[in-house]
Amino acid sequence: QVQLVESGGGLVQAGGSLRLSCAASGRTFSSYGMGWFRQAPGKEREFVAAISWSGGNTDYADFVKGRFTISRDNAKNTVYLQMNSLKPEDTAVYYCAARYDLGYLPNSPYEYRYWGQGTQVTVSS
Repeated sequence: QVQLVESGGGLVQAGGSLRLSCAASGRTFSSYGMGWFRQAPGKEREFVAAISWSGGNTDYADFVKGRFTISRDNAKNTVYLQMNSLKPEDTAVYYCAARYDLGYLPNSPYEYRYWGQGTQVTVSS
């Protein structure tokens, strides 16, 4: 069982930055691949980024490549999403998710078993 708690969301102007954190409970955090997803009102939940258990492999949605960076600190049971050059269209609730690492980075929310409660990110123009 893994419990996830996101933090770091808020209101920022376009072009600004935020860093989201996702703290995980459990002693097997380092066995889990982690992902970040987001969901805007009226839209489906979409993939943002994923990272392997070791942090050695990452994947990003095309619309965040070059702007967002996913990382993790297994000693702190925490995964991060550094978001730079934010745009109004990045406004959404951001969720972190976990699944046992099977050697690839899934980008479908249906492949993740554990979810946080989400944190709101609002980017003003």
